[in-house]
Amino acid sequence: MAQHSTFPRSHLLILGPNSIQSLLPVTPISQAETLLESHRIEDVILLADQQRKKVQGKLVVDANEVDELAYVYQRIGFQCLLETRFEDAGFCLFQGELDPRILISYFPDLRGALLDADPTLDVFSGIAECMPPYDSIDDLIVANIVRNYSPFLAPTTRSAPPTAELRRVLGVAAYDMLEEFLRKWRRVRSDSSTPDVRAIVDTVLAKLFARGEKTTDLYALLDESDTIILPEVEPVFRATGLYNALCKIYSKRGLDAALLEVWSKLVEGEWADPGIPDPLSDMFALLTARRNRALTQQWGIWLAGKDAERALKLLTTHGTSKRGQNAEDEAATLQQIRAVNPEAGVRFLEHLVLQKRRTDPALHTSLALTYIEEVLSFLADDATSKLWRAKAASYASSPNPAPFLTYFEATTPASPAKHARLRTALFLQISSMYDPSAAGALLGPHAPLLAPELAIIASKRGDALEALSLLVRTVHDHTSAAAFCTSNGAVIPPRAAAHIAERTGLAAWAVPPPPTADALTTDNSETKQLLHLLLTIYTVDTTTPTTSPDVSSPPHSPSSAAPSPPLPLPPPPPPPPPPPPSPLKDTEAAAAHLLASHATSFDPQTALSTLPPHWPLRTISLYLVRTLRTAAHTAHERALVKALATGQNLAVTDVAHGKLRAAGALLEEELDEFEEDTDLGAGGEEVVLDEKAAPPTDAPVSVAVDLPSRGKREWAGEEASADVVGTVGSWMSGQSSVTTTSAGANDTDDRD
Repeated sequence: MAQHSTFPRSHLLILGPNSIQSLLPVTPISQAETLLESHRIEDVILLADQQRKKVQGKLVVDANEVDELAYVYQRIGFQCLLETRFEDAGFCLFQGELDPRILISYFPDLRGALLDADPTLDVFSGIAECMPPYDSIDDLIVANIVRNYSPFLAPTTRSAPPTAELRRVLGVAAYDMLEEFLRKWRRVRSDSSTPDVRAIVDTVLAKLFARGEKTTDLYALLDESDTIILPEVEPVFRATGLYNALCKIYSKRGLDAALLEVWSKLVEGEWADPGIPDPLSDMFALLTARRNRALTQQWGIWLAGKDAERALKLLTTHGTSKRGQNAEDEAATLQQIRAVNPEAGVRFLEHLVLQKRRTDPALHTSLALTYIEEVLSFLADDATSKLWRAKAASYASSPNPAPFLTYFEATTPASPAKHARLRTALFLQISSMYDPSAAGALLGPHAPLLAPELAIIASKRGDALEALSLLVRTVHDHTSAAAFCTSNGAVIPPRAAAHIAERTGLAAWAVPPPPTADALTTDNSETKQLLHLLLTIYTVDTTTPTTSPDVSSPPHSPSSAAPSPPLPLPPPPPPPPPPPPSPLKDTEAAAAHLLASHATSFDPQTALSTLPPHWPLRTISLYLVRTLRTAAHTAHERALVKALATGQNLAVTDVAHGKLRAAGALLEEELDEFEEDTDLGAGGEEVVLDEKAAPPTDAPVSVAVDLPSRGKREWAGEEASADVVGTVGSWMSGQSSVTTTSAGANDTDDRD
């Protein structure tokens, strides 16, 4: 596009004999140069302002005039900058539309590497020669001070206290000028510039705000700008302690790892920023929102040492949710958590075993041993040990229908020790993956006090005899012993375990109870064997009572005196009342209850042969009653089944008879055995009898009699049909014939 000539136009020509001269008007540039040479700064600024207003007042602005005005302002601005008149310099350079990168180049601490990509910039011709020939604004200030005050200050102009303070004040003014220039440029000319220039301006402004601790302006700039160059402002924010600004820019750029790193240093106390009151909660919120498994694994372990509860929730929700996660990764995570926080490690192990249902025996064994060690640590306390011993003695001394652990839970005050023991017992029962030998080795030295737990471990080893012996002889828990036999070897009855778990908040440590009371059946051979084993333990524990001595009169010797005459005998005294029955022993009562409760599971002959003969009859009376009742019930049931089968057979026979009668058959009459030719009749011809042919008149006819009351059909002769009123059908002929009989037709028949 062609531009207008920049030469001034003349409206007055002077014609001479040998030449033509033109009277040219004075241009703004020439006027400004003249005033600057005279060092009339205020006048040249006033001249430029007048020219600016003149240009702005025109409807059509000439581009040449705009460029001339920009040149003048830049010329004035650099002259003011050289003389450290920073306020005037900033105003004039902005009015001259100076590229902000040129002004930024005088501030190396703010420039950084922003201008390395484009080290050359375009300026008006003649401006480059007028620019201050210094590398930094500080050099410019020092040169100006030396020029004005040397050699009048001792020892040197640079080191003299007055000039040092002046140097500091001028430096502050220079930075303020740059900040004001960039603020106005960003507000007025940012939209018409390139993205690279905007990025440089925003970055330098962010540095200026950080150096001046103008956090409000800085946060507003960070929210508005997306072009700030992070590597340039990052060290500045760290050096000035503006970690909140650093977090804002990290969050806006999606740099979660760097953001978490800053928050972690704030949590550790290495850094501090009042703008971030709770960095720990910010970390949890970010990890929860991002759902990044790698970050959760990395920082969740670190957070476990700061807030175990929230860290475990984070790890268990997002850290191990990936399907098919390697078992080695889970084990490594567990070890790392344990190294940071042992308590959090136990809870993470519980999550893997109880929630994720991991079947690794090492995990189950580790959790079981951890629980047992915790119980033993509580047991080392004398108060806890005495309390548990008292509970065991109290339970054993008095009959109690409830299982021991139910009694223990109901009567023991709430405490961490109680919770730990119940949790341990429940886990030992529900898990079948841990090593019972290792668990038993820890519990062995405390056998009398922790007998229920040892019974559970014995059941896991498959040693039913030891488990039942501990329950019967040490704990005196007959309810659990019987339940052990009927619940597939569960020392704690399932319903009791569910009840304990509900009351203590240990739902994850208990197997759900069966839906109905009939769910636990005792009709399998293993259950019967266990019940007989329990009965054997009860009978072995009893002793045979001693017999009473004979108190009859001794016999008379033969050499005794002659018998005296018989005296009248006194009336016999009334028989003494029967002595009250002695109370049953603990094992006898338990055996009686076992027999009565599971009478159908015991073979009577085997059970009676197992019981000691000295036991009173009332011990097994209820068992005998139920056994006899069961036998009678079984016999009646078999009779009913037999009768039902007979009735069904009759019904089938009746249906088959009708079908066979409708089908018909060929009948051959047996001839006399003395007749030589069995195939000839009376006339010598062959005789064949057909059921469709009419029988002889003198042969008795069989009839079918319908019995309305039973719905059955019986066969009889004509003599037996006298008392029957009904329809008689003959099936001997091809067609049905119906005859009605009356009750008086056969009054003369004999009835026996």
